[in-house]
Amino acid sequence: MKTEIKIFEQHDIRSVYDEKNEKWFFSVIDLISVLTGSKDPRNYWKVLKNRLRKEGNQTVTNCNRLKMPAHDGKMRLTDALDVENCLRLVQSVPSPQAEPVKLWLARVGYERMKEMSDPSSAIDRARETYKKLGRSEKWIQQRMTGQETRNKLTDYWKNHDITEEREFAILTNIIHQEWSNLCVRDHKTLKKLKIQNLRDHMTEAELIFTALAELSTRNAAESKNATGMSENARAAKIGGGIARRAKEDFEAQTGKRVVSGENFLPNNDPKK
Repeated sequence: MKTEIKIFEQHDIRSVYDEKNEKWFFSVIDLISVLTGSKDPRNYWKVLKNRLRKEGNQTVTNCNRLKMPAHDGKMRLTDALDVENCLRLVQSVPSPQAEPVKLWLARVGYERMKEMSDPSSAIDRARETYKKLGRSEKWIQQRMTGQETRNKLTDYWKNHDITEEREFAILTNIIHQEWSNLCVRDHKTLKKLKIQNLRDHMTEAELIFTALAELSTRNAAESKNATGMSENARAAKIGGGIARRAKEDFEAQTGKRVVSGENFLPNNDPKK
């Protein structure tokens, strides 16, 4: 399963794509927050869930518990529904946002079918989403280039005995620590991020050095045919080290720090 943050009118909605069953699942808490504007959507859902259960509503029965990123950055189990049951949930919550949310859910399902028949449409959709969020063309291009570099690295890992999510996270953290001198969690803390994707809030320079670190890691791994955790961890240190030295040279020559607390959170001035 693949976790992702989807955007509905500037609201982050956590989602998981079940590749086996070809279904999106969405965080019920996040949808409740959008629909009600409640400051405590978790309690709202608790009360609503009890009422629906007493009524024999199938929405509660069909609710799944899936791991999604929590506000503390850790993966935690949360109630989730597929598109069909999300639509049923919307009908149970009186809200002026009901119709916009229904349309959004239907569009998500349509976009996934379109991506399966035309994978390039996923890239186009990502670009449009970033544009709507106010990202510059230069930033978007670097984000997409960096993602391609990332995908090639993770493909290498998958083909060389790295299979568990935990192992992917450890290797990613090694690379990040080596080039930035911060673990991923501390970098997110610096940027005041919680459940948001760190890369979606990186500056252009941070994206460039992240991509350099991951490109160097893959090249180092390929040169040694690194297989398994220990060998790929050594390659991760090498790749991160190459990017760190480049970063230090960049900072010395320009007088500008690469690692930054800037972010793209709403109502945030990154220059403050």
